Amino acid sequence: MKKVVVIGAGPGGLSAAMLLAHRGYEVHVYEKAACVGGRNRCLQLEDYRFDLGPTFWSMIHLAEEQFASIGKNLHEYMAVTDLSHMYDLYFADGEKLTVTRDQAEMSQRLATQFPGNEHGYQQFLIENRERMRALTPILRQPMQKWRDYIQPEVIRALPKLQLTKSLANELTRWFSAPNLQLAFGFQAKYLGMSPQECPAAFSILAFMEHEYGIMHVRGGLNQLSHSMAKIVQEGNGYLHLQQPVQQILVEQNRATGIRLANDEVVDADYVIINEDFAQAMTEQFAEGVLKKYTPEKLAKRKYSCSTLMFYLGIKQKYPDIAHHNIIFSDDYEQSLQEIFGEYTLPTSPSIYLQNASVTDHTLAPNGHSTFYILAPMPNNVSGADWNETQVEHYRQWIFSRIETKLGVKFQEHIQVQAVITPNDWQKNYDVYKGAVFNLSHQLTQMMTFRPHNQFEEIEGVYLVGGGTHPGSGLPTILESGRISAELIQKSHEG
Repeated sequence: MKKVVVIGAGPGGLSAAMLLAHRGYEVHVYEKAACVGGRNRCLQLEDYRFDLGPTFWSMIHLAEEQFASIGKNLHEYMAVTDLSHMYDLYFADGEKLTVTRDQAEMSQRLATQFPGNEHGYQQFLIENRERMRALTPILRQPMQKWRDYIQPEVIRALPKLQLTKSLANELTRWFSAPNLQLAFGFQAKYLGMSPQECPAAFSILAFMEHEYGIMHVRGGLNQLSHSMAKIVQEGNGYLHLQQPVQQILVEQNRATGIRLANDEVVDADYVIINEDFAQAMTEQFAEGVLKKYTPEKLAKRKYSCSTLMFYLGIKQKYPDIAHHNIIFSDDYEQSLQEIFGEYTLPTSPSIYLQNASVTDHTLAPNGHSTFYILAPMPNNVSGADWNETQVEHYRQWIFSRIETKLGVKFQEHIQVQAVITPNDWQKNYDVYKGAVFNLSHQLTQMMTFRPHNQFEEIEGVYLVGGGTHPGSGLPTILESGRISAELIQKSHEG
């Protein structure tokens, strides 16, 4: 029985661990926190429960396939709700759009609010359905070497990628209304990018929502990680919580195991890294071991934006506020330029508000609500000073804007609250530069240009998570776990 060590109990590491633990491997997952999940963990504030990080889950069928491949039924481990009312969008001009999973209803809604654009919506679905079919083989297989580009399915897919065109430009082909270009382009934020710099191929992000829906898991999306951790332990797997890893041990350019913070040495045949990529490269190898990913070279790479987060427990219910809501900036283009171009704090950031209690009564006491609020911010290249005054400025501005745009009062009902700044992401959650969506997805950092699942510098080391192929976002992070697990099996079996 080969022994696998996984560093970090985030969804990518747990995906790989779950698959390998049920395929004959002895798997040990080491997590420095007291709970599993990484940025997919639960945040508990008194009697209120929040997802720390991701709250949108589309393409659930990818996770269902992984569970089924080892004889497990995902729905026996978690209760999933398909949100037919996916989200409400609030535009700067006062227009509001309710986005539904029902494509016929959505088309009719567009015909009423944005006459003529319903035809573009239908074309958007048709073209992206084909784009998704073409891209799926690339997203579901390793892209390790240049010869991977000459595989027949990749050659067929490349014209669909439109790699030299931006998402912002691509959307103008389908939608003449600027507000709809925002409605189908804001998903670039899932990659920590602006639509202007995001490749056109990522029009599939909005398509994924309209085609496959958005799911909510009772108790929060963090329950996905808890479910996978349970399955790991049902196989040949072991969880070691509050066990930080100090270093990956390397002999003759091959990983031999890890050293824990308590100096205990754990031998392993394979090591899977499920930490923030650049942070792991900076901390987990002895000086001089790495040549390609040195601190100096890592600093020159392009990273995603960061986020300013507020988590509020509120003594009030808000049945008229949707589960997911996005309030766009008064000047969207300026906001993007400030965050992604100038690395300055935005004057009028867009805001995401999750009111999960409208769907899930388990998250707060009876009659209470949880508000999860996110505003995109530049990563810590900005050098911004996130002092109390700065945080309070944004707190007042964001809370007031929500109350004005949604026509509700909630500040007087706040019982508990927590905040996470870009600096906090870096200092408390080990996110390099506070870039919560990891490496950006420019052409020069995609596919073979992205750090490889089978790590190119050290033998026996594999990568999972948003910093490797196929990229950021929960569905692709789960795929990174599956890809790395299959690469280990292939290596083992010769």
